[in-house]
Amino acid sequence: MPSIFTRIIHGEIPCHKVGEDERFLAFLDINPLREGHTLVIPKIEVDKFFDLPTDVLSGIMPFAQGVAQRIARVVPCDRVGVSVVGLEVPHAHVHLIPLDRVSDMDFNRPKLSVTPEQLAAIAERIRNV
Repeated sequence: MPSIFTRIIHGEIPCHKVGEDERFLAFLDINPLREGHTLVIPKIEVDKFFDLPTDVLSGIMPFAQGVAQRIARVVPCDRVGVSVVGLEVPHAHVHLIPLDRVSDMDFNRPKLSVTPEQLAAIAERIRNV
């Protein structure tokens, strides 16, 4: 059975895209830790991040770098942090999280409550910067 991220890639489940190329997709987390919290995924379904083929593994960070730079221009923050956890969805992915302090990346803290309209607005700002 395809992962939820594969279903997003195939357009079966909607997302708020902020970036895409032939190998990667970046979209807003619907349960964000901070405004602009973005997921970057490869378009191939591989469960564990370090099981990605070398060319995909070496390409995901440069792709994420461009997305992070756009996030930083739109979302007030000191920097954009990166995290690879990989337990919540069996599809390799990177979290890009705007942050001002280490606790902004604490996945145990309550998530923001955001509407689809708010997500759409921030995604558009990130895409168009």
